[in-house]
Amino acid sequence: MTTVDTPTPAASADDRAARPRTGDRAPRRDLGVLNVFSHGFLLLWALLTTLPLLWVMVSSFKSDAEILSDPWGLPGALRLENWVRAWTEARIGQYFFNSAVVVAGSLTLTMLLGATAAYVFARFEFRGRQVFYYLFVGGMMFPVFLALVPLFFVVRNAGLFNSWIGLILVYAAYSLPFTVFFLTAFFRTLPTSVAEAGLIDGCGHFRLFFQVMLPMARPGLISVAIFNFLSQWNQFILPQVLMQGDESKWVLAQGLAALAISQGYQGDFSGLFAGLTLGMLPVLAVYVVFQRQIQSGLTAGQLK
Repeated sequence: MTTVDTPTPAASADDRAARPRTGDRAPRRDLGVLNVFSHGFLLLWALLTTLPLLWVMVSSFKSDAEILSDPWGLPGALRLENWVRAWTEARIGQYFFNSAVVVAGSLTLTMLLGATAAYVFARFEFRGRQVFYYLFVGGMMFPVFLALVPLFFVVRNAGLFNSWIGLILVYAAYSLPFTVFFLTAFFRTLPTSVAEAGLIDGCGHFRLFFQVMLPMARPGLISVAIFNFLSQWNQFILPQVLMQGDESKWVLAQGLAALAISQGYQGDFSGLFAGLTLGMLPVLAVYVVFQRQIQSGLTAGQLK
């Protein structure tokens, strides 16, 4: 007797969805605990970073009596005269202008030379390219403290001691290694087909660099420019060594250090906090305005 095989009915969609797939894994509980710990640590770090800044800003609107009697309380009134006194009498305005001039010159020179060198290292093949590239990158491992004494004599013998030009050149020299390292990796991620199309259309290397490649590298340029701005604006040891004597040429970091010493002896704590707040505002403004560009620039260089 022959047996007839009856076809089994196809499983419904609900049955297939209910069956556990071999590739699925149950969520691990330790990952949830790790996420809670990491988020808590980041929140604690944010508070430790933000609260001192807020305390300095709030104290800049207080009187000296309020700062000494109730250091954690709110000001009774917004005393803007503290800011005016710090800007004029403490000469913060002049130091602010000096820093703006020096940083603007050094940042422009750093970005122009750094972007040019990085483009050459990323796009051209020539003998000794790797050697020169690693010489630039090796500059990041050389601490500035080891070069203070020879740098002092080099700048003085060149006739640039106690001058903005000497400080601009030194700032640019110490910012170039990081700039070249960052932008070289970024230029390598840009599509080669665009550059080849520009050369076929009759675009020279000079025009190709400034009109095609630089606009494409805008996220990376903005990111590295912001990092250089922050490091140069907050620089203290280099101007302290190379800008001595003439207080009218001091930068903001030197002015704030002198203000902290003088106001500490005079007891003008409100003026001190106002001067510190004026020094922090440009850095905070740059970060708030360009925070998205910083994040996009750091991630864009990692993707093809």
